[in-house]
Amino acid sequence: MTQSAQLFLLLDELQQELHKKQLWQAERPSQSALNSTQPFAVDTLNPEQWLQWIFIPKIRTLIEQNANLPTGFSIAPYFQQAWQGQPDYRSVVMITQKIDEAVKSC
Repeated sequence: MTQSAQLFLLLDELQQELHKKQLWQAERPSQSALNSTQPFAVDTLNPEQWLQWIFIPKIRTLIEQNANLPTGFSIAPYFQQAWQGQPDYRSVVMITQKIDEAVKSC
């Protein structure tokens, strides 16, 4: 399995886990909220919104277009911090850690 294929599967796993934890949202945030220039859109989006509406679609698009994936980033620490008081979300954080590892090897 290629590294891009592995990352694509991890994105699917992340989406499924967000659904399972009832973090997946039916309503899209406003365009102005999505246009935030802050890391993780911390000023306009909740952590799960950033995953759903920005991260997952962006990385999927890059993979589908065979574009270069971003390197040198790590998203798991943000989610560990943001959800430190939410033990139910530990499984989501673990998937972000797997994504970080997969990106390092791309």
